[in-house]
Amino acid sequence: MPPTSAVSPWSSPECAISATEALPAAVPARQVITLNHLLLGLLVVAIWGSNFVVIKVALASFPPLLMAALRFASATVPAIFFFRRPQVPWRNLAGYGLLIGGGQFSLLYLAMQSQISPGLASLVVQAQVLFTVGLAVVIEGERVRLFQLVAALLAIAGFAVIGLHTDGTTTWLGIVMVLGSGLCWALGNMVGRQAGRVNMVAYMVWTSAFSVPPLVVLSLLAEGGPAVLWHAIDAAPPLAWGAILWQSMANTILGYGLWAWLLVRYDAATVTPLALLVPVFGMGSSVALLGEPFPAWKGTAMLLVMAGLSLNVLWPRVRKVLSSRSA
Repeated sequence: MPPTSAVSPWSSPECAISATEALPAAVPARQVITLNHLLLGLLVVAIWGSNFVVIKVALASFPPLLMAALRFASATVPAIFFFRRPQVPWRNLAGYGLLIGGGQFSLLYLAMQSQISPGLASLVVQAQVLFTVGLAVVIEGERVRLFQLVAALLAIAGFAVIGLHTDGTTTWLGIVMVLGSGLCWALGNMVGRQAGRVNMVAYMVWTSAFSVPPLVVLSLLAEGGPAVLWHAIDAAPPLAWGAILWQSMANTILGYGLWAWLLVRYDAATVTPLALLVPVFGMGSSVALLGEPFPAWKGTAMLLVMAGLSLNVLWPRVRKVLSSRSA
């Protein structure tokens, strides 16, 4: 999944990247991406999308809140010793870490434990796009445009289809929890936007440090005392630890490092639409690797949600191209 970032990959990632921090020298942005770099971008979104399967694997060995704490702890140490603290207020780092770790991922992991399938979780959490737009309207006074309303209606229709087909693998509680996860992600986007242009990987590493303490406390309160949690840690097989490291190293450090590298070299409009494929990889990997059923209603829901996301991301770019040609 697109795990956390200073902003969502399809909100305004250019606000989260500093070319001067990501590269030793400025690189002119290009609009036409090369095949090798396109494949690199597809690798990143495949890592993010398949991460929902990885989460499910880890949840077989760890309680969800403990797992989240371990994920953010391994994203913090040892990386924090190699990345300078971004020049943003401590309250910004803390706020983002609390919203993403204590909010987004705790709710997502709790839901995925038994209340929603990985493929659907990868789709429903994309409601963060709608929440981000709504929060920008309420908090920052941005004007809602017609295409955004149409995009929201399409996505909501897709979520409604999912809600009408709850079963043993997906419940209304799971849907609500993942929607709550998306809301926390959107709130995190708002905090991340206030950070301005910072090194995305360094921002992720330092904010992860603030995610760990509340997750540890919540885990101790809700999932048993130290002895219970230590037993889970001690009994976890290598595959489970590999899943934790995959989320922190591949998903966060490698994924966002490569994404930042691409955003420095290409226009944001060239790179960010690739993130639309995250739910495709999420659903596809869950079907292929976990045997998640894919009936017609899931396809319908996915098409509706993807249509809404695509319209929200691509229409401003299409309109700009059409305007430039008619000028």
